[in-house]
Amino acid sequence: MDAAIVGIGATGFSKDSGRSELRLAAEAVKYALADAGLRPSDVDGLTTFTMDGNAEVAVARELGIPSLSFFSRVGYGGGAACATVQQAAMAVATGMASVVVCYRAFNERSGSRFGRVQTAAAAAPTSSGLDNSWHYPMGLGTPAASVAMFARRYMHTYGATSEDFGRVAVADRRHAATNPKAWFHNRPITLADHQSSRWIAEPLRLLDCCQESDGAVALVVTSLGRAADLPHRPARIAAAAQGAGGDQFTMHSYYRADLTGLPEMGLVAEQLWRQSGLGPQDMSVAVLYDHFTPFVLVQLEELGFCPRGEARHFIADGALELDGRLPTNPHGGQLGEAYIHGMNGIAEAVRQVRGTAANQVASVGNVLVTAGTGVPTSALVLTTA
Repeated sequence: MDAAIVGIGATGFSKDSGRSELRLAAEAVKYALADAGLRPSDVDGLTTFTMDGNAEVAVARELGIPSLSFFSRVGYGGGAACATVQQAAMAVATGMASVVVCYRAFNERSGSRFGRVQTAAAAAPTSSGLDNSWHYPMGLGTPAASVAMFARRYMHTYGATSEDFGRVAVADRRHAATNPKAWFHNRPITLADHQSSRWIAEPLRLLDCCQESDGAVALVVTSLGRAADLPHRPARIAAAAQGAGGDQFTMHSYYRADLTGLPEMGLVAEQLWRQSGLGPQDMSVAVLYDHFTPFVLVQLEELGFCPRGEARHFIADGALELDGRLPTNPHGGQLGEAYIHGMNGIAEAVRQVRGTAANQVASVGNVLVTAGTGVPTSALVLTTA
């Protein structure tokens, strides 16, 4: 694919930003353009999430972007993260735009908190509102409640335990502890800490669940030819994919014959490996969407790093650590750094390719990044140009 990420920008990550989501978006885009060595006048495309509250034209006005020939939005919450880059890359590759910025900004802690029951979601005059009206009255009104049901079935089928989930949290928090930008910088946890944290929705404990964060992240995408003249090593987009599985709902696809997998991520994996000519064995680093720890284990299985039901054994010997077989979320992930709907994970993948990460993995060649799971999802493989 003739496209690369050439600039990354982010605000600070906090629990109370003290400013509007539009200002957060503008700040992140400004920082990303400066990082790329570009100006607002170079931008002719913008893409974001359908859930983002900042219209493309508003962001353009705030930054002085003169005009847009491409703008798009991707649905399904965190599942959109990598797909925004896919949209940008397709626009660049087809000539619809020359420089596209992907952005996501929200006050998800001080403003609208995703982890709370949203009663209006079950009354919306949409197909999603109809879907929600079936399970909200049964108490499945939060993402954690839905994932808890999935996790319990996975545990029953494969013998996974809460401690297995906890190993993901411990690794992420260890990495966050040495990342100065992370909210949990200098605050690692032990498996005992995980096991003593309170229940949120059994079998999910507090430390199985990602943060609620205020902040914004932006990414600049352009052609490989133009990237050659810019300041930083480009992160070439070797593959980009989206996937929605059969009988797909959002967070709660309970009508499938098999309730222990994420077939949409399996579909994405097939596309990634086919497009890139690479495979799981070629990945130097993985940045896996870690809104809930059980889904990290299932992603490892769907992506082909281990057989179905074997992820607990795959991670048992420290495979996810910085010196492990598959260094995962070196920035601390959404459990440790911040929850910016997965966009901060893409920024970390770019830093790993550049060789500038706080927890830099040695000899990085290819980085896998995934987006939100439990929903239609997306993923990327980034590599050195």
